[in-house]
Amino acid sequence: MRKTLITEVSGVVAAPIEEVWRVLRGERPAHEMTTETGDHTVAYQGGWWYRGEWSLHPDPEGTRVVHRVYNVAEWMRWGVPLANRFFIGFGERTRTAFADGLARIGRELGCTTRLV
Repeated sequence: MRKTLITEVSGVVAAPIEEVWRVLRGERPAHEMTTETGDHTVAYQGGWWYRGEWSLHPDPEGTRVVHRVYNVAEWMRWGVPLANRFFIGFGERTRTAFADGLARIGRELGCTTRLV
């Protein structure tokens, strides 16, 4: 699969990886997507171009959560930026949605979170 990184954001959850992993695996996107899970990584792929990957990594404060959005279009790759208005504001919207998801994980685990 050919992937082109569009945006990346990360944050820290003040909890062990296995606890964050349990919560993250329970999260599901609102619309139909293919879900893949690996070793502390979960990916959602949907539409004709979108792939979002969440991965967990050890951090001195607990767990580093990294979210990456990729263009995985197999056809009309050049059309993805046009269809998304050249991604104007996309990074900020992704960061805001990621911060909301991080906060939900923190609330469920009863711990602090922060964006990096």
